[in-house]
Amino acid sequence: MYSFMGGGLFCAWVGTILLVVATATDHWMQYRLSGSFAHQGLWRYCLGSKCYLQTDSIAYWNATRAFMILSALCATSGIIMGIMAFTHQPTFSRISRPFSAGIMFFASTLFVLLALAVYTGVTISFLGRRFGDWRFSWSYILGWVAVLMTFFAGIFYICAYRVHECRRLSTPR
Repeated sequence: MYSFMGGGLFCAWVGTILLVVATATDHWMQYRLSGSFAHQGLWRYCLGSKCYLQTDSIAYWNATRAFMILSALCATSGIIMGIMAFTHQPTFSRISRPFSAGIMFFASTLFVLLALAVYTGVTISFLGRRFGDWRFSWSYILGWVAVLMTFFAGIFYICAYRVHECRRLSTPR
C-alpha cells in the first residue's frame, strides 16, 4: 500500500508543479508576426522581447484559465489528502484518504484535459488560420505531461485503496 502511495505522491508533486508552470508561463503558442517571432500564453503575449497583458476577455482563454486553476487546486488538495493518507489518525472514518486523493487527481486530470481540449480546438480552428507559421510551445506540452502525471497519481492512489481494502476484508474480526 505504501509503495503505491509513494508512487502516487511522486506523480502528484510532479504533475502539480507542471500544472502551475504551464498555467503561469506564456509559451503556449509560438508564431511569426510581421517577420518577428511572437509567443503567447494564458495571461500575456510577447512580440519580440516586449510582453503585454491579455486584456481581452475572450471566452476560450477564460475557460482555459479557469480549468487550469481548478486542476491545480484539485491536485493540491489531492496532495494534502495523499500526505494525510500516510498518517493513521482516524479523522475520517467513513471515507478512505487514499480513495479521496485518487478521486481528486482524477478530477484534476479531467479539468486539465478540458482546458487543453478547449485551447487546442480554438487554436487549430481560429488562430491556426490567422497565423500561417505557428506551433504549440513548451508550456502547452507541459500541460499534456501534467495530464499523464495526475492520471497516474490517481491510479496509484486507487490501487493503494484497493490493497488496503483487500487487507482489511481478509483479516478476521
